[in-house]
Amino acid sequence: MQCPMDATSSGASPSIAFHSIIDEPLSLVSPLQQTFQRSQRHCFGDSTPGEFPLSANPSIVLHVLTTCDLDSQDLANLEATCTFFRKPANFAPDFQLSMSELAALDMCQKRAIFKPMTVEERELLKQRCGGSWKLVLRYILAGEACCRREKSQAIAGAGHSIAVTSSGAVYSFGSNSSGQLGHGTTEEESRPRPIRSLQGIRIIQAAAGAGRTMLISDTGRVYAFGKDSFGEAEYGGQGSKVVTTPQMVESLKDIFVVQAAIGNFFTAVLSREGRVYTFSWGNDMKLGHQTEPNDLEPHPLLGPLENIPVVQIAAGYCYLLALACQPSGMSVYSVGCGLGGKLGHGSRTDEKYPRLIEQFQALNMQPVEVAAGAWHAAVVGRDGRVCTWGWGRYGCLGHGNEECESVPKVVEALSNTKAVHVATGDYTTFVVCDDGDVYSFGCGESSSLGHSAAVDGQGNRHTNVLSPELVSSLKRTNERVVQISLTNSIYWNAHTFALTDSGKLYAFGAGDKGQLGVELTAQQSERGNPERVDVDLS
Repeated sequence: MQCPMDATSSGASPSIAFHSIIDEPLSLVSPLQQTFQRSQRHCFGDSTPGEFPLSANPSIVLHVLTTCDLDSQDLANLEATCTFFRKPANFAPDFQLSMSELAALDMCQKRAIFKPMTVEERELLKQRCGGSWKLVLRYILAGEACCRREKSQAIAGAGHSIAVTSSGAVYSFGSNSSGQLGHGTTEEESRPRPIRSLQGIRIIQAAAGAGRTMLISDTGRVYAFGKDSFGEAEYGGQGSKVVTTPQMVESLKDIFVVQAAIGNFFTAVLSREGRVYTFSWGNDMKLGHQTEPNDLEPHPLLGPLENIPVVQIAAGYCYLLALACQPSGMSVYSVGCGLGGKLGHGSRTDEKYPRLIEQFQALNMQPVEVAAGAWHAAVVGRDGRVCTWGWGRYGCLGHGNEECESVPKVVEALSNTKAVHVATGDYTTFVVCDDGDVYSFGCGESSSLGHSAAVDGQGNRHTNVLSPELVSSLKRTNERVVQISLTNSIYWNAHTFALTDSGKLYAFGAGDKGQLGVELTAQQSERGNPERVDVDLS
């Protein structure tokens, strides 16, 4: 049974209609079923306090709830089923909190972004999320799931690569013309090399653009290196200087940042409270504020998302996607350039303020992850369906053609799978399924789709793929893939990373700058088969 998560705690009028839970008349079922149902009613009785067997040991119940990996919907269902879970639990810090609300608060307190918050900050976050600790928990868990926050991750940038271990150490390799590797030099690195100046700083999230890298620490600090501009075009001249070692971004020191996204002409960051800030690209009011291309000050993204918490942002070529978390469910907003239909509103017009993509309601889909390619976008739904839209060149939408789609459209070829992760690049898309299988489609240039030549030597690994195709080369590794990252640049040959649940990292695609983590031979510029990168991210 699924019950809505209300914005109330014990002592207030609940919004869940508890009286609507209907008991089947016992006369309609067999004697054996009657006995079972009576025992169920006795165990989860809704009339007399104390019928719940463990009601005399609430501390045990609380311990079980907070250690069983429950989510906010599980806690809401418990509240709707039994009075024990929705009456005041008489525990500190708030004796009026119900058992499920207290369990949600306890689980929130174990999360890295929640721990350092003051009481006032926590209360403000609670109100912003809808007035319930269950909703705060849902917000935090949603952000961790789609951004791999506090987990290992690999980022395939434009010619350079970043790898973050589960303990927060950072390795970099590849092109380094602007110091984007963070080693204090501008020399290329063909092997993963730790950024030693970050020793003692735990990194939880990374972003890589053309000639630029941004890292987020567990204390909300942002470190940037490479090109010193937040908004220039990736093909343009670099800023007045290059930064070759990680430097804290002073203009963000008063914002606890949990994610960064680097697009073309702009950069966006997401705060712990779910607020979006952007740098640059505002000279034509494209993001709702007036700025210059070399602007180093963050500006809050105005419009509908000012009062709605965002759990994930994704940046493409002159546009931004935001995954929002509301009491009624998850939704996606888009803003920026609408060419190719990549904003998902049924047209190709620009939007200077975030606008809700309404198609997901029509599809009855709850988005759980967004991905912004250069000219197309994708979403994974809670039910495992995948939607794509935007410019369909080379088949990157997976619909069997190269047509544009101006509203999200379900990838029907994946209807027999359940997707859990999606990644997009420059006209390429990867989908990871719950069984670990990986599918890719779109532009086959640079061998970045992973469809290497067949064992017998037949086939062309550069062929464009119009519909999802199993990446059999990854399946042969006998590893379970949990994350894919691929180059999201229209000016660089693409490479791709596949991270497994055991912390192994595999790479394929373009490798002429050392971005695959291995030095290729003089005759090689790319690699079609996934091969292990010599770094352990577990």
